[in-house]
Amino acid sequence: MDSTKQFSSLLENSTLSRVERMRLLPMRRMTNRSRGEHLAGKGGTSTEFNDYRDYSAGDDMRYVDWNIFSRLNRPYVKQYRHEEEMHVMILIDASASMRFGDKFEKARQLAACFAVMGLMNMEKVSLFACQHAGQTPQILSPCTGRMSIKRVLSFLENLPAGGDFPIDMAVEAVLKQHRGRGVCVLLSDFLTFGAMERPMNQLFSAGLEVFGIQILCGLELNPELTGDLRFVDSETGMTLDVSSVGDLIGFYHEHLAGLQEHLAGLCRQRSGRFVCLDSGLPLETLVFDTLKRKGWVQ
Repeated sequence: MDSTKQFSSLLENSTLSRVERMRLLPMRRMTNRSRGEHLAGKGGTSTEFNDYRDYSAGDDMRYVDWNIFSRLNRPYVKQYRHEEEMHVMILIDASASMRFGDKFEKARQLAACFAVMGLMNMEKVSLFACQHAGQTPQILSPCTGRMSIKRVLSFLENLPAGGDFPIDMAVEAVLKQHRGRGVCVLLSDFLTFGAMERPMNQLFSAGLEVFGIQILCGLELNPELTGDLRFVDSETGMTLDVSSVGDLIGFYHEHLAGLQEHLAGLCRQRSGRFVCLDSGLPLETLVFDTLKRKGWVQ
């Protein structure tokens, strides 16, 4: 990669370089018993060579190519094809509410990181974005390998936001298009009137471990509002007039905490995970600190 030229508008070159050496850490590795790209370097026995990638801490030293190391003084790991594959399905909430603050931008950046991790570890990766209810989600069909990184980043860079597709209905629409067991990275603010029990059950039944990531901006996490205000729903256009909004801040925090506890419980009961992230924090902090510390990535 040319260090003087920005490879993607979503990720700094230095960030992309670090992400390429990372991997997803699902609690259950749900794989498909078909010819796939799950790396023998992570436990496989196939002898069909496929590609190289940078060495990461914890990799099996048996797969380091010492000939390359002696020439470049940098360790690379040999990758082999395996008889199983893990599918990384990434679903991005592209409804109008995600345009508030910088939530959608952070969702696209996080989707790019998860996708690159999957591609560099030869997992099958597909992306879905849901905007308008009743319309087919925008889809990037399953792809794998380093050569697909530019395609994935271009899809995310050109992805618009705006619409009324609630995340609970979006999951059901996406599952009509998706095939394969593995991980579902669900990027949303989860601000929906619908119940999430059914879509979570559907994801679990499809053999997908949920990485539920709620993205909220600073004003949603800690609103500082006073006086009389009119709230407008960005997706339905409905309005709500509130007098002395400051008196309701405490109730808002209680409701938000209850929502997050409920979502975390839904994920946990189905062997998944949940985290709420502040869209105002740097991407590097979210990926290399928060998600890594929680054991979502390595």
